[in-house]
Amino acid sequence: MSNLVFTGRVWKFGDLINTDLIMPSKAFRLPKHEQHTLCFEAVRPGFAREVKAGDIVVAGENFGMGSSRPIGEVMRGAGIAAVIAESINGLAMRTCVNSSLPAINCIGVSKLFNDGDRARVDFLSGKIDNLTTGKSLQTHPMAPLLAEIVAAGGVIPMLLKDGYIHAEPFNASSN
Repeated sequence: MSNLVFTGRVWKFGDLINTDLIMPSKAFRLPKHEQHTLCFEAVRPGFAREVKAGDIVVAGENFGMGSSRPIGEVMRGAGIAAVIAESINGLAMRTCVNSSLPAINCIGVSKLFNDGDRARVDFLSGKIDNLTTGKSLQTHPMAPLLAEIVAAGGVIPMLLKDGYIHAEPFNASSN
């Protein structure tokens, strides 16, 4: 399994950031490869133009509540490398992990970081460091199965690799 340690600039969000705020409904009208251009647009106008590959989202409570929008794909498409929040909605956690975007809950993380700080997150140990201030927090490590899915590149690549699904669709009709 890969290291699952990420270092990047922090984009800080508050509590109750729902899936509509992460991926607005108008994003569905865009081609899949352009949907990330509207990521967080409602709460951080210009986010998609300013975010850089490897940046990290830090959020408050109930991050990702709401519908089952593919927020993991959209945030990854924007360049986000990892998500840490006081609490992450369960469905949002799975859409992130299934898209190979590591996400973890950590009580106190909102107070640990300010916008623009540099973070280092070790998902296998649960250690979260603010490299700007030198302060750290310890949380539970990412569950081994979730870490395995992230390391495999997401749930679909993992299922393909393990032979549970086939890359080519199965045609049940016979000629």
